[in-house]
This record gives sequence, C-alpha cells and structure tokens, in this order.
Amino acid sequence: MRGDDAPQAGRDRKFAACGGKDGVPDMSDMDGIRENTIIDAWVGRFRRSPDQHNEPHETDAELVEMPGEPERFLAITIDTVSEEITEGIYRDPHTMGWVTAVASLSDLAAVGADPLGVVVSVSTTPDADETFTRGVAEGLEYACRAHGVFILGGDTNATPNTSLTACAVGLVPRERVLTRKGAAPGDAVFLSGHAGIGNALGLARLSGMPDDAFPESAYRPTAELAMGRLLRGFASSCMDTSDGVFATLDQMMRINGTGFVVDCDCSRMLDPDVLEFCKRTKTPRWLMAAGPHGEFKLLFTVPPEKVKGFLGAVQREGLSPVSVGTVQEKKAVSVATTAGTTVDVDVAHLRNLLYEVDGDMERFVREFVEAGKKWGLE
Repeated sequence: MRGDDAPQAGRDRKFAACGGKDGVPDMSDMDGIRENTIIDAWVGRFRRSPDQHNEPHETDAELVEMPGEPERFLAITIDTVSEEITEGIYRDPHTMGWVTAVASLSDLAAVGADPLGVVVSVSTTPDADETFTRGVAEGLEYACRAHGVFILGGDTNATPNTSLTACAVGLVPRERVLTRKGAAPGDAVFLSGHAGIGNALGLARLSGMPDDAFPESAYRPTAELAMGRLLRGFASSCMDTSDGVFATLDQMMRINGTGFVVDCDCSRMLDPDVLEFCKRTKTPRWLMAAGPHGEFKLLFTVPPEKVKGFLGAVQREGLSPVSVGTVQEKKAVSVATTAGTTVDVDVAHLRNLLYEVDGDMERFVREFVEAGKKWGLE
C-alpha cells in the first residue's frame, strides 16, 4: 500500500495482517526502512487470522491454513502496477499487462507454490481505446500462458489513472515452505538467473534516454516457478528481486539478523544485454543491481551441506542459477569489488532516498548515482 504522505518507494509493498496478542514480530532494524514502517502501521490496524501461518515481512505470499487440507497451505498474493505507468517506465500496454501477471506469480514462486490461477482488476482511464485495452489483456493472457496458468476472473473500473492488479493463488506443501527467514552464516547466496533488465529499462526511461537505448520489448521478466518448487528441498531462505537485488539483500539482512558478502562481478551477475547497455551508455554497472526496478528473479540461500545436491538438481532441470556470495555474521551488505576491496553499502539510504527527495525523480537518479561514486562502486 501507498502512504498518503510519501511517494511509492518500491513495487513490492507487502504486509501480513498481524494484531492479536503477539503483535508485530521483533525483527531487528526493520523500522530503518520507511516502507517497512508504513507496512507496520497498516498491519497494526488489522486483526490477525488464527489460520495465517506467516508473520509480517516473512514471506512474499501469505500462507493460510485450509480446512480439511492437512498437507498444504493456501498461498495468496496481490500486486498492483500503477506507478511504473504513471512515471512512463511502461508505455506499451502489453508490458503493463505482462508485468501485472508476473509480479503476482513471482510471489508464489518465492514461497515454492504450485499456482492455481490468477484474478485481475483492471482500472483504466475513460478515454482508453480498444487498442490499449486489448494490449493490456494480451499482456495478461500471454504471461499467464507462458507460466501455464489461467486468469479465473476479475473486475474492471474507470479511473483517472491506469492501475492494474493481479491476485495469484497457489498451494504449498506444509513440510517444505519457503520463507525469507532462515539464512545462516556460511550459507551460499544465489540468484535464479541474470539480473539487471528491470533497472536498465527504468534508468533509460527516467534519464530521458532514447526509446531504443533499452527497448521496452526486451523487458519480459518471468516468474521463476520451476526454481521455486526445486528450492523447497534446498533453500534456507528466499525472496524475489522485484525491488532490485540490493534491496532484496537488505530486507533479508534485516529479517534474518545476518549480513551478506556479495561478489559484485557484474560480468557474471548481469544479463548480457544489460552489460551491453552499460557499455554503450557509459552507465555504472552497479546501478543495474542496486536500482529499485527489478526483474523478479529469486534470491536465495543454501546451506553448505546442500550446495552440491542443489547444483546437481538444477543441472538436471536445465536451470542456471548465479552464485553471488555468502551469508556473514556481520549485519551488513558488503560488496567485494573487482578492484579487490570490500565496501559496506548503505542500502537503507538507497531504499529511503525517494522519500527523502519527496518523489523528485530527477534528483533521485542523480543522488542515487552519487552514492555509488562515494562508495567506490563501478
């Protein structure tokens, strides 16, 4: 949800209703991020369902007990695409529909769910023509087809600004639930694939680059459902990168009370098209991992004793995760640079920056880049 007094800082603003005798769990430093404090303010207004399994901030999708179903949880999640349209990052209605479906399905992937389907709410401006609405519908439908799921129904509205929402539901084996909590020092850290296409498109749009600097058609992220199912047997924690890789690491750091050492070798971490974009536009490559517009990869941790089995399993399944570092005891996101140095990155500053500049996008981009220069990132 969006706070009345602040701009939206990221697309993945989730809360699990809490209340009750337990209240919000004591997760160290969660209130250091403005987005978390807004979520917790909403959480405090709601009763907690006795059938809800997860705590606030703990999972990408909500997990709920089902009557007569002793072996599985119902996983349910909801996401809205609006600010990306308003800010002009998405101009193609097909992209708008595609990302709306994928954003919700990605949350199911991050808890290892088997999807049941999607319901949608489509709010368009009164002057939206047939070409626009058809494009949105095709984006929704084609994304769902690509992931083997169906749109089960939904709602339509006429509103001043286009706003697209998808709610995805699925089932998770009770004994193999993936959450954001469980990372321990020594665990290996992986991405489910190459990152950066979301931030490449976002930076190209917000910086006023030509449309062909990073074509919008190149941004067709997918939900990593197959990887999520495989991780049920290997991962100690998991979260999707809808808000970018660095923000995901920072949130998992706060939830787990541990830190991360990230091998920031962008030649391995980033998508080849993104590396070419950076070279062509002279864009610092670290921005493609640190920016807030992600691409729905899964970031996850695997205990050392399970790494060998995990790597064998992904090879058999034809999946290609990327090793990006390890979990450390020190509660920091420490970036090992190609120059042989290690720097602790103040990701909280980056995550809170949009609030601090009152939503001024030009200033946001400028100060974001300046922060990386101060830390010596490339």
